[in-house]
Amino acid sequence: MAAFSSSWKGVWKLGCLPTLQHIRHGSKAVTRHWREMNFMRQKLMAVTEYIPPKPAIPEECIKPPATLMEEENGYTRLLRRQVEQTFLENKMIAVCQYNYIHGNDMILMRHQLRKHNIHVKFFPNEIVRPFLLDSKFKNLLPLFVDRNLLMVSPETKAQEMLRILKRMPQIVLLGVYVDNAILSQQGFTNYAKLPSMVTAQGEVVGALSLLTSQTSTILQRGPAHLASLLDQYVKQQSSEADTSKEMGTPNKSEAS
Repeated sequence: MAAFSSSWKGVWKLGCLPTLQHIRHGSKAVTRHWREMNFMRQKLMAVTEYIPPKPAIPEECIKPPATLMEEENGYTRLLRRQVEQTFLENKMIAVCQYNYIHGNDMILMRHQLRKHNIHVKFFPNEIVRPFLLDSKFKNLLPLFVDRNLLMVSPETKAQEMLRILKRMPQIVLLGVYVDNAILSQQGFTNYAKLPSMVTAQGEVVGALSLLTSQTSTILQRGPAHLASLLDQYVKQQSSEADTSKEMGTPNKSEAS
């Protein structure tokens, strides 16, 4: 028995545990259950709760939100090139408000405009506005708000375009860029009533030729009047000489 106890003590010293242990299962001696805080204490804690002061300048104003740069796809770059080409290669650019039109009516209108070398272009405002902001057409920015369409032409075909737009009340003309000037609807209407460049040049040439002819007439009037006076004087002298011969009285030149 003493030998067994000594061997068991050696096992404990080596750190080995017995294979069987007796564990006591049961409830704890001390237990604390949750209890609701007193109502008055709740009010006191709510009143005395620390509220940090708000900054004078909101944090959003101090630190701007981080914006992620989105890469443009190929279609967006293509539209930007088309917008730039449209504005730089055409002399007349009309901005119109586009309402709903039946498909057949739209096709007919575009066909009629194409006869006069006027083309209809559709571009989203998100593509047009950045281009206008950094160009000489930036005064057209207020017109690109809602659904818009462009009527462009390398020539100034004002009368033809207004005549076709009168039959399309769904399309409202907002403004026109023509001859390096931005015109309103009424200004463009007055511009369309002006004669063409060829007619204006003919009128100017006619007015200038009329002035030159009047100048030459005025310059020739003095010598012609003087020549008529001299002719009249010569005729008068010859008639006096004839009468003096018939009367037998010497002429003033013969008497001298």
